[in-house]
Amino acid sequence: MDFFEIASRSITNLTRNERILFDYVVKNMKRIKNQSIREVSAECFVSTTTFLRFVRKLGFTGYSEFTTVLKFTESRKPDIQSPPFVVKQKDYREEYLKNIIESVRVLEPSKLEQITTKLEQKPRIYFFAKGLSKHAAEYVKYLYTMNGFLVEFPEDYQYRQAILPHISTEDMVFILTYAGHDIELVQTAQRLKARKDSPLLISITCADNNIIQNMSDINLYIFTDEIEINNLDMTSRISTIAIMELILYQYMENTNQKLLKKNDQNEIHF
Repeated sequence: MDFFEIASRSITNLTRNERILFDYVVKNMKRIKNQSIREVSAECFVSTTTFLRFVRKLGFTGYSEFTTVLKFTESRKPDIQSPPFVVKQKDYREEYLKNIIESVRVLEPSKLEQITTKLEQKPRIYFFAKGLSKHAAEYVKYLYTMNGFLVEFPEDYQYRQAILPHISTEDMVFILTYAGHDIELVQTAQRLKARKDSPLLISITCADNNIIQNMSDINLYIFTDEIEINNLDMTSRISTIAIMELILYQYMENTNQKLLKKNDQNEIHF
């Protein structure tokens, strides 16, 4: 198992300070895997005893197992291109298209049907996204709003926290997050799934195993080349948009087919 599979079992029990440590580990996994517990503790401004207690609370027997699992998890991730476009533009364009095609190809019909069936009930839709994914969510919100859905997209932290109590079991929640381990969005998913009347929770993340993926009722995943410039995420979200468009178009097709069938039945009755 990788880091996220193990940690997802215990993250709900973390204290506020431990969640800060968790966030630090996720963001610096590549470096931490080769550091000693003293080095990591010093960077986090905690004692080695505190950090070891945190590691064990996550489900690891000790620091050695912790770093071993980090190395395994990191080995499964593609290297981030730095600088981007080190390959010829023609080659990159081909990979870009392949990623979109693959993201669409692996979209399971059963999941698509489950989502569109829920959409036919005209639920209120909530989008949760941060960072670069927020801009994809803005476009998707526009599409779904123009098709008659009531859509909520809380763009700042206070709004996201204030809106959570108003989400009901009849609603749909989409969490758009490429990496799938943002601590705030993880906590959002936890709060929603802890309810007896939890809404349908759908996430769109990268194909790697991650916490939000494991907490969702339905997870759809995308393929893309990770790009980072000056420590800023520039990874394409086009595949995320493509999937959300396909869901909407499938819903529109289903609705039109049912309308035509109903009209045919009325004509036969007449």
